[in-house]
Amino acid sequence: MQAQAFAPRLIAWQALNGRHDLPWQVNDPYRVWLSEIMLQQTQVSSVLEYYPRFVTRFPDVQQLAAAPQEEVLALWSGLGYYSRARNLHRAARMVVDAFGGRFPETREALETLPGVGRSTAAAIAAFAFNARETILDGNVKRVLTRVFGVEGWPGERNVEKALWTLAESLLPEDAASMPAYTQALMDLGATCCTRVRPACTRCPFAADCVAHQQARTAELPAARPKKVQPTRYATLLLACHGGRVLLERRPPAGVWGGLMSLPELPAGELSEAWLAQLGTGEVLPAWPEFVHVFTHFKLVITPQPVEVDALAPRAADDTRQWLTPEAAIEAGVPTPVRRLLEALSSGTLSVSHQIST
Repeated sequence: MQAQAFAPRLIAWQALNGRHDLPWQVNDPYRVWLSEIMLQQTQVSSVLEYYPRFVTRFPDVQQLAAAPQEEVLALWSGLGYYSRARNLHRAARMVVDAFGGRFPETREALETLPGVGRSTAAAIAAFAFNARETILDGNVKRVLTRVFGVEGWPGERNVEKALWTLAESLLPEDAASMPAYTQALMDLGATCCTRVRPACTRCPFAADCVAHQQARTAELPAARPKKVQPTRYATLLLACHGGRVLLERRPPAGVWGGLMSLPELPAGELSEAWLAQLGTGEVLPAWPEFVHVFTHFKLVITPQPVEVDALAPRAADDTRQWLTPEAAIEAGVPTPVRRLLEALSSGTLSVSHQIST
């Protein structure tokens, strides 16, 4: 495969076969940036659900920057990887305060924004400012690895460095072609050169693709070296009083940072001690445990219901809230907490399947 032939062939394919109706395909750096942050480790189908709500509530970077972080987290609830939402809010304030409300136009400057790495910055620069910058997300790594027969796990430093060099050598010379070329790379990986069962007969590079010609699409890119995923355990307290459930805001850093959540107890800790802090009542039988899968570990959750009859006096610094299950669901809670609240609201009393961030 000749490097100089790659971009023209890819752009021609995209014109006929690519995606042209995504709502963020507009000449607006704010909307491009917002979509790129949402699309990090998230499927387009999920982003299509959240993106319209965000731009309706926050139509520009100034309004996003002015909003309280709690509102941003609540609107993000269910999309996962909540550090993205916190960084989104921080970056919006930085654009307003440090850049006068205008997004910087270079990849290097865009990389100074919280939550924006090299590939995301390149995508924003290419789409919004026609910059000759290359992206290298998971889809692009898969395309390049297969077409050019790059060996090794793409997450390994030397392999990734080689892929960056290769990707830069393939850029079109005409800067005006950058939005179409960048979109084409994304579309080819997402709709044709998929991880499993790639549609090689529809690929513009099938005749030159090393993986296709050698029947190695299942082998390339090489799989991540296997590593045992650690398991953690926690108890989530379902404290109910008068038809309401107790929520508290989690610390700003760490898992589900800044979100409203059910109080978390160390695994195995007696709930009676917590009940005594809340008031008087009864510890009910625990619900069946279930597993929530994060990127780097599994969390085994035991839901522990507690019925509080009479509340103890609240301390002056107690910021916890008693909400109806329906209101709690809307408060911006992590996915497993939402599942528990939905079960509590419907009376099904269990969440027994495995769910992922």
